[in-house]
Amino acid sequence: MTTPHIDLVDPGVYESGGIPHEQFAWLREHDPVHRHHGDPSRGNPPFWAVTRHEDVVRVSRHPEVFSSYERLALFDEPEEENLVLQRMMMLNQDPPDHSRKRSIVNRGFTPRAIGALEQHIREICRALVEDTLRRGDEADFVRDLAAPLPLYVICELLGAPPEDREKIFTWSNTLIGADDPEFQGGPEDGRQAAVELYAYANVLAESRRENPRDDIVTKLLQPDAGGEVLSGDEFELFVMLLSVAGNETTRNAASGGMLALLEHPGQWARLRADRSLVRTAADEIVRWVTPVNLFRRTAVRDVELGGRKIAAGDKVVVFYASANRDAAVFPDPGVFDVGRDPNPHLGFGGGGPHFCLGAHLARLELSVLFETLLDAMPNIELSGNVRRLRSSFINGIKEMPVRVRPASLD
Repeated sequence: MTTPHIDLVDPGVYESGGIPHEQFAWLREHDPVHRHHGDPSRGNPPFWAVTRHEDVVRVSRHPEVFSSYERLALFDEPEEENLVLQRMMMLNQDPPDHSRKRSIVNRGFTPRAIGALEQHIREICRALVEDTLRRGDEADFVRDLAAPLPLYVICELLGAPPEDREKIFTWSNTLIGADDPEFQGGPEDGRQAAVELYAYANVLAESRRENPRDDIVTKLLQPDAGGEVLSGDEFELFVMLLSVAGNETTRNAASGGMLALLEHPGQWARLRADRSLVRTAADEIVRWVTPVNLFRRTAVRDVELGGRKIAAGDKVVVFYASANRDAAVFPDPGVFDVGRDPNPHLGFGGGGPHFCLGAHLARLELSVLFETLLDAMPNIELSGNVRRLRSSFINGIKEMPVRVRPASLD
């Protein structure tokens, strides 16, 4: 067995060709828990690349073995001086601390709370589509539609005024685009964006303490029946997580989903003919695109996974994009099928404690956006080259030129 050249964390690979599905397919078949050489030039040691669906689920559901807290959840090695603060973020915690934090923030993400947003999301989508059509036949799907939608919704959740949208958008791009020179000039830009977002969250908290409102910020700052409340640092870190995760994942699922539909016109035609498929289409889009490609865990004891012996302290990286094309779980995984059901994809995480808090919100945003597009611009088409984000973490699209025209002209 000869292992092909595989560099699963080279951001240039993803920028030029998107997710390296051929490499992942080879790994799933021949070496599903693969010892990767890492990236010594950036201080990243060798790691175990986990590519099969069942192994990604196992890692995700056993935080007592595969920890987010030990060395944090993002791929790059953490800066030691920031470990204490970063371990306060829910993303980087294990139960029981994570369970406590999750129970607090769940107040703003109940099905009832998300359902109450539906009408407002429909209004946002209609306004975005109308503004896009008003500007003419040519548009950038990312700039004009996919990016503003989650940004406006997150600002609504936070109770942030419209004039602050662009600041939050810029901070989010800078934090997520660490490997893309278009979004930042160096690590200091990311640190500065984090500092500014922390400060913004602090101002937001002080404002709500003085003048409570019916928004998620007020809910998180008020003690529950047991007296639990987020501390100042915990709240600021949560605002950063919400601003980044809530923006980036939905934006890139929407962009990647539209691209998939344009590349598979038969599936777009199915949606036009049967709107009930929009529900299953949202999940198929998340499976197909997998906006978040990977997360990191650290083994806290010796364990066997996929026939490999993993030692305590080893870096373990789960690749959701690979798991979502696993033929052992998905019939015809390389086929984009808007009616796929069941669809046990891992686009919202592998289950367990870190299952995406905003999954219901993301599904709602995607469903409403594509319903609106089907009504208002059913003959949308690609009109130029797609530019991808330079990142192995986020499967993102930066620019997607499209040609649009009102349904009344079709």
